[in-house]
Amino acid sequence: MAKIIFTIFLFLVASNLVPSIYGEKLVPCYFIFGDSLLDNGNNNHRNTVAKANFLPYGIDYPNGQTGRFSNGRNVADFIAEELGFPAHIPPFATASGDDDAVLNGVNYASGGAGILSGTGKQLGDVISLDEQLQNHQTTINRSISILGNADAAKNHMGHCIYSVGMGSNDYAAYAMNPLRPSPNRYASQLIDNYSRQLRDLYAYGARKVSLFGLGAIGCVPAARLMYGRTLCLSATKTTSGVFNTKLKSLVDVLNKDLVGANFTYIDTFGITVSDPASNGFKYDKVECCTVSAAGMCVPQGVTCSNRTDYAYFDGYHPTEAAAAVVAKRAFAALSPSDAYPFDIQHLAQA
Repeated sequence: MAKIIFTIFLFLVASNLVPSIYGEKLVPCYFIFGDSLLDNGNNNHRNTVAKANFLPYGIDYPNGQTGRFSNGRNVADFIAEELGFPAHIPPFATASGDDDAVLNGVNYASGGAGILSGTGKQLGDVISLDEQLQNHQTTINRSISILGNADAAKNHMGHCIYSVGMGSNDYAAYAMNPLRPSPNRYASQLIDNYSRQLRDLYAYGARKVSLFGLGAIGCVPAARLMYGRTLCLSATKTTSGVFNTKLKSLVDVLNKDLVGANFTYIDTFGITVSDPASNGFKYDKVECCTVSAAGMCVPQGVTCSNRTDYAYFDGYHPTEAAAAVVAKRAFAALSPSDAYPFDIQHLAQA
């Protein structure tokens, strides 16, 4: 019976696929909030060590080393393509004065940033989620100027897709805190802050919001030496796994509390811990580039030649190939557990 139900699910998904990359945009704009998994250059000229504007980062990206923590495209880039955007969404650092960018979408993500305002500050001047929301307010003010009034701007924003992916760096800080609270208490603290921030985003006009859960952060190459395969999954489930469970529940609360809201949860953990071979990866335990003690690629360092075979480019960040897997399953779910209550292509139609 379960097999029949899943077959029906796949048929329904396939029958509703929209070939957006070959036609018009599915939504008028796309806004991105997050950390280094989504950052595409906002940290480049800030006083922080959390930046990736040097080779071998960008070795496979058409414009080279843009500041993406990847050999090529990241998750947000692939989703933008699936949504039908002819170009990738620009970073706020360079887009704030561009009318077309303001109306098409902006990427606010910042490597090292977190839900809590103090997260990542030991790395320098990173842009917390609260600060990213302030930057979005700047974009809204600009859109009001372009469109003529606040109602028109809010209506425009209400038809856009938003992606938010935060929390990995908050858990990096948690792991280093000798006085850390229990996993449940810390997750509750993060979710309380996150709920406030997401409600602020809704107040700014957001209605279609995809929330990316945390991946297997205890199993990235930089952490695997510490835990090993079995213990890394166990450690992840008892820390960030608790956060993911609460985040999925928060989606229900937000959708119930906020009129017209359509929040959805993307199960990044479930997607990334599925059998690497089934996703086309031969190497999911080691990084592709030569890394420093901090887990970042060594500037101008050596990289593997078969980059599509690797899940991780450096000690923390996925390769372009791995980012494509997450993005495409977030956009068009292959399993009912990939997205809740619906994937991004259905979010666009909501």
